[in-house]
Amino acid sequence: MARKVLVLGEVRDGSLRNVSFEAVAAAKTVSEGGEVVGVLIGDSVSVLGAELIKSGADRVVVAEDEKLKQYTSDGFSQVLLAVIDQEQPEGLILGHTALGKDLAPRIAAKLGSGLISDATAVEVAGGNVVFTRPIYSGKAFEKKIVTEGLIFATVRPNNIAPLEKDESRSGEVSSIAVDIKDLRAIVKEVVRKASEGVDLSEAKVVVSGGRGVKSAEGFQPLKELAEVLGGAVGASRGACDAEYCDYSLQIGQTGKVVTPDLYIACGISGAIQHLAGMSNSKVIVAINKDPEANIFKVADYGIVGDLFEVVPMLTEEFKKLKVHQ
Repeated sequence: MARKVLVLGEVRDGSLRNVSFEAVAAAKTVSEGGEVVGVLIGDSVSVLGAELIKSGADRVVVAEDEKLKQYTSDGFSQVLLAVIDQEQPEGLILGHTALGKDLAPRIAAKLGSGLISDATAVEVAGGNVVFTRPIYSGKAFEKKIVTEGLIFATVRPNNIAPLEKDESRSGEVSSIAVDIKDLRAIVKEVVRKASEGVDLSEAKVVVSGGRGVKSAEGFQPLKELAEVLGGAVGASRGACDAEYCDYSLQIGQTGKVVTPDLYIACGISGAIQHLAGMSNSKVIVAINKDPEANIFKVADYGIVGDLFEVVPMLTEEFKKLKVHQ
């Protein structure tokens, strides 16, 4: 059954986030040969329309307004509801990001629709679109289908492979005018605490530190390794509570959930709350002095040793590999 599916392209610092392309790929599956329509909301974002089309969208609808320069649930929901009213889609896909987790339930409530959140896979089976999502902090997975109404879902970053970009693809980029009113919140300034570089939730490599790093300075070797690997630095709640780093780096049940290709856990014991945020990583390497540490139970590779000796050695070896590439 061919369907029209809307995909929200999420913009950060003037660029589309990778999860936008993953959402397009998910929408292609949901559409079953129907039309995939990208949606861009913001200020001066129309230039990104072509990129969504090259990544698989058939056309793009753009809403631009100064009031949309920074995300607010009021502003973005007004626009997205107007686009839904205009396009009358059978499906809607967003990224399961901070923005998506805030916006999707609001839209679902306004539409009286169901919502499948945090999907890690989507397929068509038995005539139904089937979404797979983790439950019980990732200890199990469930499969869900929508029996009637809008097929509405958010997809977890780094789980659904984006389509290969086709530079020859072209499509219409149209605009929609929405009268944005009654904004109850206005963002005056954005203060970034996280270090610049690779987005933690979308990083292919994450080097994470726990209480074993012992201090804020102890994160420096981890940052050097992450830089060599083109990855991001994360942390356990214990490291954040000890004020070794900012809470924006926290990975776990009460922090960010990451699914990189490679997760290197340094001085992390492996509390269940932390495992909930990283156990679905494709390859997990654990470095810990305690051979009985719980982190080794989920690790693909374990190194028993002092992280302050092991991490610099890894950094040097990876540097040599990069030189010979």
